[in-house]
Amino acid sequence: MSNTEVTGILVDMLRFADEIDEYVVTLGEENFYTSRPTQLVAEALLHRLGEAVARLDRQVPRFIASHPEIEWGKMKGMRNIVAHEYGFIDYRIVWRALTVALPRDVRAIRALLE
Repeated sequence: MSNTEVTGILVDMLRFADEIDEYVVTLGEENFYTSRPTQLVAEALLHRLGEAVARLDRQVPRFIASHPEIEWGKMKGMRNIVAHEYGFIDYRIVWRALTVALPRDVRAIRALLE
């Protein structure tokens, strides 16, 4: 995988994170807990984020290993939860991931791209 392709995946990840912010986080925590459509949007975008990480991990595992400041494993793990454990999702954990962990990872990814 070329550097251009890695950059493209990282840019996609930032776009997904921006969409999470726009369509989920800005609506607020109470909306997130009570609005099934908002939860579904969050799940779909988390799934995409996790797929992007999985793609990087499959094709450029050294890249993942060389950037431990980004919680790649947790992003991939959240994808597995929304894809396979959908009946047992704890939305409080998801909200925390969206509002605490993801913004931290986004800052780190932006720093990589600068």
